[in-house]
Amino acid sequence: MVLMTMIARVADGLPLAASVQEDEQAGRSMMEFQNQAKQLFRKISADPQPPARCSLESGPYIFHYYIERGVCYLVLCDKTFSKRLAYSFLEDLQTEFTSNFGFKVETVSRPYSFIEFDTYIQKVRKNYMDSRARKNLTSINTELHDVQRIMVQNIDDVLQRGDSLSVLDTKASNLSTLSSKYKKDAKYLNLRASYAKIAAIVAVVVVFLLFIRYWIL
Repeated sequence: MVLMTMIARVADGLPLAASVQEDEQAGRSMMEFQNQAKQLFRKISADPQPPARCSLESGPYIFHYYIERGVCYLVLCDKTFSKRLAYSFLEDLQTEFTSNFGFKVETVSRPYSFIEFDTYIQKVRKNYMDSRARKNLTSINTELHDVQRIMVQNIDDVLQRGDSLSVLDTKASNLSTLSSKYKKDAKYLNLRASYAKIAAIVAVVVVFLLFIRYWIL
């Protein structure tokens, strides 16, 4: 479920547009997560090289953001919502927002200068929330970047402990590389063990055949 969408300028974290849907089932207000999103925007603006895509867990939800052309597109979803659909949703917003407001982004100084974009956000959100539409989108967006490689971090590591997004991204990439290396090494060792077993069986068979040939025949 898509609960909140926010768009901000990367240079200074200025919110440009937003759309919020309260979680009526859980009875949760989105105010806490709106504040986290604003803090995250400021964190991104202070980072010289923030990762272009990132996922951050926050309690029962997860933030996904996508940076393109100096604008950060962020969505808050349930953890059960497909990561691939979340990033596809953000890319849809980016395409439309850039087409309509991209040339104005650097000129505005007032928060939520493009609040009218909420109408389009709500329209796209509805499409992504519809079960039949989700099935179609799942098949259509198979060419989307490999979002499964985007490591999921905890938002507290960014907002409270002061770790920069780029540092966390580097750590995650290093862990991913090490994990891949360990998998390859384990596969190689398993293969060697299999070959050793086969060689031992062949050796036993050869010895047995030689025994039959020279001692029985």
